[in-house]
Amino acid sequence: MSRISGINLIGQMSSSVTDSVVSVMPKTTISGKNTLKAIDWIGDKFSSPENRLILGVTALMTQPFIDARNKKVDEETRKVSVARTVAKIIAGTLTGYFVRAGCIKMIDAMTQLPSKVDPKTFGGRMRMLFTPEDAKTGVLQDLKMYKNALGTTISLFVMLFTNFLIDAPLTKYLTNLFTDKYVHKQKTDKGGTVNE
Repeated sequence: MSRISGINLIGQMSSSVTDSVVSVMPKTTISGKNTLKAIDWIGDKFSSPENRLILGVTALMTQPFIDARNKKVDEETRKVSVARTVAKIIAGTLTGYFVRAGCIKMIDAMTQLPSKVDPKTFGGRMRMLFTPEDAKTGVLQDLKMYKNALGTTISLFVMLFTNFLIDAPLTKYLTNLFTDKYVHKQKTDKGGTVNE
């Protein structure tokens, strides 16, 4: 019972912090026709795979430069750190994007309406496996949003495995590749030696 009350306390604290942040933010009403169209377009076209790409590109444009400017470490450590950061971002972005996109595509294939498949066959039942009852009766308005949300949720569970099976080995491979190509090569080009 104390564990549940601890979770409730954390939830209340989180809610309190969120309320505090929201209360100090200025109130804004968006009313421009073109602005509202742009927001609708972004909401319609951008799902979690695209969000992951945006995060990856933003990270690639900022984090390596922060590592490169770290004056607390020597130059070679900075270069290795930049190589590792770039490798992590590329591997994480690629894995995250393709896993999310693949799961959403899978859910899309298994969320067909009865009018498009024969629900009496095994193939038809499989293609309707995740179709909500509301969509079958025509009550659910936005099936696309449902598919994106369900695909994203499933991708989070899939990524528990792909992080170890794909992401980590790819990060290690890219880190070694970038380190050998840019850090060690520059060191040998300057006349130094590289310890293997």
